[in-house]
Amino acid sequence: MTDKLSQFLATRPWILADGATGTNLFALGLEHGDAPERWNLEETAKVKAHYRSFIDAGSDLVLTNTFGGTANRLKLHDMQDQVHEINAAAARLLRESIAESGRDVICAGDVGPTGDLFQPVGPLSFEDGVAAFEAQMQGLKDGGADVLWVETMSSEDEYKAALEAAFRVGMPVVGTMSFDTNGRTMMGVTPKRLASLAHECDHDHAPRAFGGNCGTGAPDLLIGIISAADEIREDDVIVTKANCGIPEYVDGAIRYSGTPELMADYACLARDLGVRIIGGCCGTQPGHVAAMREALETVAPGPRPSVEDVIAKLGAVTGSTMDLLSDAGPAASPKRGNRRRRAG
Repeated sequence: MTDKLSQFLATRPWILADGATGTNLFALGLEHGDAPERWNLEETAKVKAHYRSFIDAGSDLVLTNTFGGTANRLKLHDMQDQVHEINAAAARLLRESIAESGRDVICAGDVGPTGDLFQPVGPLSFEDGVAAFEAQMQGLKDGGADVLWVETMSSEDEYKAALEAAFRVGMPVVGTMSFDTNGRTMMGVTPKRLASLAHECDHDHAPRAFGGNCGTGAPDLLIGIISAADEIREDDVIVTKANCGIPEYVDGAIRYSGTPELMADYACLARDLGVRIIGGCCGTQPGHVAAMREALETVAPGPRPSVEDVIAKLGAVTGSTMDLLSDAGPAASPKRGNRRRRAG
């Protein structure tokens, strides 16, 4: 395994990812309704300041400012003809920020959903979805991304289309879904089903790591991982990138309730569940990531936490996430399987 993500996984017990992109770009002056991706061309100093804030906070892996970087999303801002330019610029700016920091950090090319529903539910064909992702990913690759980071997916078809695109551009890929509807994605996929889906991929298309991001909060995401325990294998690399608490409308703005202490507890619980790549999503600021780093480095690993442990530390779950446990099976730890480790 020769790619940078594989090298990191082979030499350290966990990788600390970054936090939110949108939340922190708003703090730098991005207006609601504006395209964050436009800043990769017009506000490069601010994008680099965003990257550097998470690098300096201790992130081992930082995402590019390209969540809406497909032509499908960029057309909403009349930028659909700048897919390659925007994505390549974002990756170059991150690589520059990493080099200037003096730290060894993974440059992860962020790929979010197209925003279009796939056939037969919506108008987007599978092949057109692949083509949209491939165009974005080629820009990220040419800009110097080390790995592609597919996130916030809801449907199996869109997830598979992104993996196929990554295969076509010849890049390693991480893929996460957002379990934001009673422990399921908007299209009904559970964490357990995601694990099965990752295992069904042939060797060349399989994600290097998979898991959840965003959703409804840290306890829900970790309980989702627990619910998938009997489908998770020993050599699976699991990702959690949880929202920083619950969004609240305060003084005319959306703020997240999660404290640095809560996110530090979440990070240690995730590690003790066997999660290898740990980060934050919406609302997570550099201060939260710094607290997560300190906790991971100073709090000794403990036994595998139970559902009760998660709730005691992080608070109650929302919706019907607990219903996932009725189908979870008796597994208390990742099972050993015959799945081959993926080579780079």
